[in-house]
Formats: sequence, structure tokens, C-alpha cells
Amino acid sequence: MAFTLPDRIVPPLIRATGVNKSFLSADTARRHVRAYAIRPQSYAPPKRIRRDVVIDIDRWRGWPVYRVKPRHTKPSGAVIYAHGGGWVNEMTFLHWHFVAQLAAEAATTFIVPIYPLIPFANAAEVIDRFVQITRETKATNTRTTIAGDSAGGQIALSTAQELRDRHGITLDDTILISPALDLRLENPEIPEVLPRDPLLGVEGTRYFVELWRGDLPVTDPRVSPLFGEMEGLGRILLFSGTDDILAPDIRILDEKLRAAQVPVDFHEEEGQIHVFPVVPVRAALAARELIVQRLRA
Repeated sequence: MAFTLPDRIVPPLIRATGVNKSFLSADTARRHVRAYAIRPQSYAPPKRIRRDVVIDIDRWRGWPVYRVKPRHTKPSGAVIYAHGGGWVNEMTFLHWHFVAQLAAEAATTFIVPIYPLIPFANAAEVIDRFVQITRETKATNTRTTIAGDSAGGQIALSTAQELRDRHGITLDDTILISPALDLRLENPEIPEVLPRDPLLGVEGTRYFVELWRGDLPVTDPRVSPLFGEMEGLGRILLFSGTDDILAPDIRILDEKLRAAQVPVDFHEEEGQIHVFPVVPVRAALAARELIVQRLRA
């Protein structure tokens, strides 16, 4: 990460640019879904990206799937990455730079499925496809990790649970960055955190959740993995910032994992925002180094 922004300017910058607008109310969320359904966003990697990675693309059962590999080192293992974006936004340039850095520095292959978004897809079908692609990846890689941020963190943990429950597969590692865990958004601590969270809102997110869950109850682990069993999961690397409405549920996840004797390494950063390791802020430097160390271990 070549440069970082001062922490203090990131929240006002997010609010000033309106990046958070779609999460603030059901009405803005509805308009957001409609606008992007009519004019889909680009998910392509930026033209300018690290020269020490190679990016390829193919199609897997109808999905575009990118592979990001180190250019000068033989990669070891694979990471399946589920990007965040409220199940409605595509992969962004921040995600691409994040993935490229980790692929290069950890000398591993990042597999990035471009999964369909709401209103054209739902949790059941997307999780099922992530299970399939992870099984196929694990069959040819001695070390397989699944990772994701925000909505992608929900997909990653739900996939890990489904792999264990349906196929008896325990992943080596699961890396969760500010994951969405209980999509009811009813944690009593959320109203306390909400004024400090510059990115997420409750009502808009709930609108996205209604589309994402499809016919599943919101408490189904494929929608809200906090309701799934934790026993038998592999190692978990978990990140959260305190200025994130998802933080209270992430603390509950940490407690549940420890109670289930799952090896968990939880890093909660005071004053940091949602998905801070993906954002060019100073705290992201240490977070990314921890991820690289885990992937190289």
C-alpha cells in the first residue's frame, strides 16, 4: 500500500462523497438496486495495478473468475476471496489493490469469483456456488483459505459452515474482515455505534438483506452465519473496527468461536471503520501484514 490517508479525514470523506447513501434508508437502497440493475457496475481490475502480479480470467459455470498470482514467485496454496459491497455492489479498485498486495507478498493465488448480485441472485444459490468452487479448489491445492470482507465475510463464513456440514471439509483458514453475521441487525448496541459509523446504516442494509435472503429465514446460517454451529471450523483470523455497526455481533462471534474451541485470532481496532484493512489507512498496514503472515505460515 503506497500511501495512507489520515484516519481523521476518512469518515467525513465517505459522507461527503455519498458512498454511504444507499445504506441509510430503504428508499435510497431501493433506488440504488434499481439503478445498478439497469446499468451494471464494472468489476474489472484497474489498469494500473502492481506489476509483480499477473491477473487472468476465465468462466466457471457462468461466473467470471479472476486469478491473481505473483509474477516472479511460484504461488503456494489458494485463497478464494468474496468481495464486500452489501450484496449489491461490485468489486472495487480498493478490493483489487488489496488482493494484489496480498497475492504478491504472501506468494499465493487469489481466486476472485464475480458472483451475481441482488436483485438477480440470493444467498442460497451464491453460497452453494462458493461451496462448489471451494471444493474444486481444495481438490488441487494442499492449502485452501476462504476470505471475505463485509457481505463477502458473511459469504465466506457461511461457506465454511456449509463445507463442514454438508461435505465434512474443514478449511485450513478463514479470514473475515468486518463480516456481516446477524442480518436481523437487532443487536441492542447498534444504536450506540450508529452515529460513529460513517459507512453503514440499518434501514438501507435491511432492504438489501430482504432481497439477499430470498426464501430463506433471516436466521438461516446461509444468511446469518452467527446462527450456525462453530465447532469444527478451522483457524479464524478476524478483524473489526469499533466504529462499525457490525462490531457488536463480531464480538459475539469471537466469544462463540472461543467457546467452541475454534482457534481464533481477533483484532479489534479502536476508532477504525468498517472494513478498515481494505481502506488505505494506517491501521490497514498492520492488518495486511497479519494476513500475509497467516497465508505464508
